[in-house]
Amino acid sequence: MASSAIFIGIKGRVVALDRASGVELWRADLKGGDFVNVVQEPDGIYAAAKGEMFCLDPATGSIRWNNKLPGLGHGLITIAATGGQSTTVMQEKRRRDQAAASAAIIAAT
Repeated sequence: MASSAIFIGIKGRVVALDRASGVELWRADLKGGDFVNVVQEPDGIYAAAKGEMFCLDPATGSIRWNNKLPGLGHGLITIAATGGQSTTVMQEKRRRDQAAASAAIIAAT
């Protein structure tokens, strides 16, 4: 279903519409407020509403997870995604962190 849908954010909701007909497929109520930022990724639909992040199942709209981003307030959130390459990005970050830690140990001896 996700490949034939378009996802919009409006008034605290994400709504899935059929790409060909515009018929509503599902809607997910997230959190009050008007602005909802939405990004479609291969592994899910990511949405930000009223200072919180949500991951939705693209086929059903069910909420997979919600992060309230404690301590960051309730402002607008922008989303940048890696296009399904998050594993590669995280592996590279881990490699750099390990190299820096090794260099610090060597420097301390």
